Amino acid sequence: MRGYAPAMPNDRAPSRRTVLLGGAALATTLAPGLAGCSSSGTSGPVLSDGVLPDGFGLEAPRWRMAVPRAARPRGLVVALHGFGGSADDAFDLGFGDAVETSRMALVSVDGGDTYWHARGDGSDTGAMVSDELVPMALAAAGLPASSRATFLGWSMGGFGALLLASDLGRTRVSGVVAASAALWLKGSQTPARAYDGRADFDAHSIFNRVPRLRGIPVRLDCGTSDPFIAANRTLAQRLPGVEAHFTPGGHDDGFWSGNVAAEMAWAAART
Repeated sequence: MRGYAPAMPNDRAPSRRTVLLGGAALATTLAPGLAGCSSSGTSGPVLSDGVLPDGFGLEAPRWRMAVPRAARPRGLVVALHGFGGSADDAFDLGFGDAVETSRMALVSVDGGDTYWHARGDGSDTGAMVSDELVPMALAAAGLPASSRATFLGWSMGGFGALLLASDLGRTRVSGVVAASAALWLKGSQTPARAYDGRADFDAHSIFNRVPRLRGIPVRLDCGTSDPFIAANRTLAQRLPGVEAHFTPGGHDDGFWSGNVAAEMAWAAART
């Protein structure tokens, strides 16, 4: 299982591969032709992977990417994993399989367990995504550097998708898909590893950033048996224009994989 928030049972340590594939410089030199491709055959998306040279406090974070083979991509989906996850999770859940039908390029990255924002340990996985991963992925997909991206994630990654969108704004974000987003209404409810204290929570709480998300298309998916359903319902009430899908399911791979096709189609329609 992937994506459980720290306060929930069955936490596990991150399963991240850190083997350098052909040198760290690959990530900053990828051209639209996608150097370092690892796909085989003549069908399915063009696959590639590598390691970000900076990492913003993480050790050799690995990225994975899928680009439609049949036609130029409409846009880019940035997939953010949940707590205890890795760059592999988006592909394990099936998002890579939806690349050809949606015509959306997909990129994911190892993000550690720091909730996609700057932390007291010196890491900043949010900046890693916005300043390093996204520009690299746009170039690799053959998209203009000024292209907007869709931010998509589940659990911790759902929170991260909303957070990064609120930081970057409409000029850089075409939409947000947040599945089972790890949201808390009060700082006292949060697990210790999610924030560095009350000030950190207040600065990054999505409920304190609703005005920043206005004007950005947002889709919320959450299972009605998910422990985060109440907070997701509250966000849906407070965020004008949100598209909410609260359907039977829990906080697990089955729920997330079951929504892949619909979420990728939604992202494509708003690119």
